[in-house]
Amino acid sequence: MEHRTFGRLGWRISAIGHGLWGMGGWSGSDDAQSARALDTAIDHGVNFFDTALAYGEGRSERILARLLHTHRAKRLYVATKVPPLNRRWPGVATDHVRETFPAAHIRHCTEVSLKHLAIDCIDLQQLHVWNDAWAADEEWQREVEDLKREGLIRGFGISVNRWEPANVLKALDTGLVDAVQVVYNIFDQAPEDELFPACLARQVAVIARVPFDEGSLTGTLTPQSTWPDGDWRNIYFTPERLGEVCDRVDRLRPLVPDGATLPDMALRFILHHPAVSTTIPGMRKSGHVERNVAAGDGRRLAPELLDALRSHRWDRTATIP
Repeated sequence: MEHRTFGRLGWRISAIGHGLWGMGGWSGSDDAQSARALDTAIDHGVNFFDTALAYGEGRSERILARLLHTHRAKRLYVATKVPPLNRRWPGVATDHVRETFPAAHIRHCTEVSLKHLAIDCIDLQQLHVWNDAWAADEEWQREVEDLKREGLIRGFGISVNRWEPANVLKALDTGLVDAVQVVYNIFDQAPEDELFPACLARQVAVIARVPFDEGSLTGTLTPQSTWPDGDWRNIYFTPERLGEVCDRVDRLRPLVPDGATLPDMALRFILHHPAVSTTIPGMRKSGHVERNVAAGDGRRLAPELLDALRSHRWDRTATIP
């Protein structure tokens, strides 16, 4: 497993991290299966785990706590997130920061997450939604500084609204942001325009989330794919969008190198960029882990393939969390 420097924090992080959203309550989630997948990830060199208080209202944090206890002799890095007080995704400028991230809420959520995770300090505490209209507010800024000074968190990050990668640049100017989490994949290439150069200039780590576009870039979806009632993917993959997504995936298939797979190509595309510190596919089964970690071996895609993949950029504007 290749390990990369996590921005100015200097941590050595596995190129393939582990996202725990799906373990928090997606349809088909199974805690025992999730635990096995996490153990498999550690066996293959994964040392970065991203969760959130909102994932199953702490469920994925508690799953991760058991892993941390079992592997307490190893240095594992934990990232979690503070949900907005008003529980509105995405972050919009018309919401005042006191409705989303007042200091007392940030502290309370941090304390709850520490309890769920059964640890004394969170490596990376993130705000789970953002709008740069809140960047100048001194209340959240002081709270972040206080949490660091008190040793409750080591680093601070922001998870950027989907398809709004530049909506964090003002926050970066505060100097308080150690990491940014952003949607970046073969379709969603917009972070390369402004965000990645800004992060490189400031030594801000980048966590690339949604590497498979919520499953489309695994190549397993069809226009007839369905999910149980209440599954979030029913919102993301509306019937019209699902058909378009499948058409776009079909146009990618001829580019997959001999002996490789579409998911492997998708992960290697993300890891080609020097701004990316790690990418966090959701892996609820050990088999998923074993397939995905292979893309973290440090081998790069051929330049001509990267050029071809750039033509598959898909700029979308709807703000889905």
